[in-house]
Amino acid sequence: CALYSSENMLVCAPTGAGKTNVALMTIAQYVRSRVGADGALDLSKLRVVYVAPMKALAAEVAAKMQASLRPLALKVREFTGDMQLTRKEVAETQMLVTTPEKWDVVTRKGSDSLVGGAGLLILDEVHLLHDDRGPVIEALVARTLRLVESAQEQVRLVGLSATLPNYVDVGLFLRCNPASGLFHFDASYRPVPLTQEYVGVKVNNPMRRMQTMLEIAYERVLATAMDGKQAMVFVHARNDTVRSAKALRDLARANGDLDRIAPPADHPRLRLATQEVAKCRSGDVRDLFAAGLGVHHAGMLRSDRALVERLFSEGLIRCLVCTATLAWGVNLPAHTVIIKGTQIYNPQKGAHVELSPLDVMQIFGRAGRPQFDK
Repeated sequence: CALYSSENMLVCAPTGAGKTNVALMTIAQYVRSRVGADGALDLSKLRVVYVAPMKALAAEVAAKMQASLRPLALKVREFTGDMQLTRKEVAETQMLVTTPEKWDVVTRKGSDSLVGGAGLLILDEVHLLHDDRGPVIEALVARTLRLVESAQEQVRLVGLSATLPNYVDVGLFLRCNPASGLFHFDASYRPVPLTQEYVGVKVNNPMRRMQTMLEIAYERVLATAMDGKQAMVFVHARNDTVRSAKALRDLARANGDLDRIAPPADHPRLRLATQEVAKCRSGDVRDLFAAGLGVHHAGMLRSDRALVERLFSEGLIRCLVCTATLAWGVNLPAHTVIIKGTQIYNPQKGAHVELSPLDVMQIFGRAGRPQFDK
């Protein structure tokens, strides 16, 4: 369906099952449909829009797509709040990787040539329809469908999503044919089996409860590091990333385990990485690197975030303490994923609420990536 037809489709599959490859196949089909009778490809009439759920993910997708589409000489650019493009740059680009909010603002005018030129709209993480940002995605889909009806232009809608309970409803919303355009794969299709564990901490004193959670997280991180693998600890506030990372380092120091989680001494890139970290603008990254720990959240400078991601992917950072931003795509290897606390502060309600099952599954999806784990 992805490669040999141009109908709308929805693919629901677990993390790491290859949804990005489906997106690439739909792009290949779209490019092939634009090849003229003389065998020439008119790049000016080619426009693909890939809607990624957040800025951190848009940068990663843009880099990955640029590498994959290089043989076709297609230009891929990130178009988010971070990366502004001029009208001329947009006109020269064949694939735009954007966020729902940014594309909503751009397409609101309706008459814009940007909107009219798009022949393929790929919506990543469609299960966000249930989230606070759901209405934005609904507006994008409704606007695209209205454009198809009013301007009689063919725009293909492709939805990529984690395993959804009501996938038939979402498929009908995207105008998919339930018989041929709807694909649902449950957890049994996961390339790397995942074991999940829930540890309840029954301590009434909040300070003591946080300490107990840290100690449990530390035990798991240490066991993973001694196994030669890496771990991610997810916390729910930016300032908590540094606090938790420093607390883990202090626990390791107190127990005499600092050498076990420190960067491997025989790593070929250790000297070079140490020099790079010394130039880093973030004092916390510099401070924690020697202990094999790293922090990552949306409030950090883009260059610092990229450095931490690279050091973690190279295996120099054994444990990364991060916020949920990292769960929505940045494809980093992690053997063990720990969620420290299941309550998150909701500013609208002015109180702490339980983490949604969607977020929990998204975070757990960071573990067991097929290209990194066996």
